[in-house]
Amino acid sequence: MPLDEDVVASIYRDHGAALRRFVLSASHDPQLAEDVVQETVLRVWQHTPEITGSLRSYLYRTARNIMIDNYRRARRRPAETLESGLAEPAAAVPEKVDELLNRVLVEEALLRLSKEHRDVLVALHYRRFTVNEAAVQLNIPSGTVKSRAYYAVRALRTILDEMGVER
Repeated sequence: MPLDEDVVASIYRDHGAALRRFVLSASHDPQLAEDVVQETVLRVWQHTPEITGSLRSYLYRTARNIMIDNYRRARRRPAETLESGLAEPAAAVPEKVDELLNRVLVEEALLRLSKEHRDVLVALHYRRFTVNEAAVQLNIPSGTVKSRAYYAVRALRTILDEMGVER
C-alpha cells in the first residue's frame, strides 16, 4: 500500500506531541520515544480503515504495545538491556506503561465531560473531598454534588466505551 503522506502528516500534527509525551513519560529516552512514535503512526496508518472509536486511544494502545515489545526484545539480549537503561524487573515495565496509558485515557475522557461533571469527579475522586467538602468547594448544594457525580460517572463510562477502553 503506498504511503499517503497527507494522512501520516495529519496523524503527526493532531496527535504526535501528546503521543511523544506519553512515550517519554514511560521511557525517559527522547530517541526511543521518537522511534516509538514513528512506528506507532506507521502501524496506525496501515490499519486506519479498521479503527473504530477514538484514534488517539488506538494510538496510545499501539504505542503501549510497541514499548512492551521493545522491552521484551531487549530482555532477550542482555547486553542491549544494560545499555538501554531498561534494567527494571520484567513485569514492571508493562505495568508502568499500562498505568500511564490508563491515566492518559481517563484524562482525555474527563476533558470530554461537561465542566460541571468534571469538577465534581475531580473533587470527589482526585482530591478525595467528601460530598459536603465538595459542595462547599464548588459552591453548590450537597444533593447537587451527589446528582452530578452519578450522571458524571455514567457519562464517563459512555465516553470510555466509545474510546474502546476496557474496564
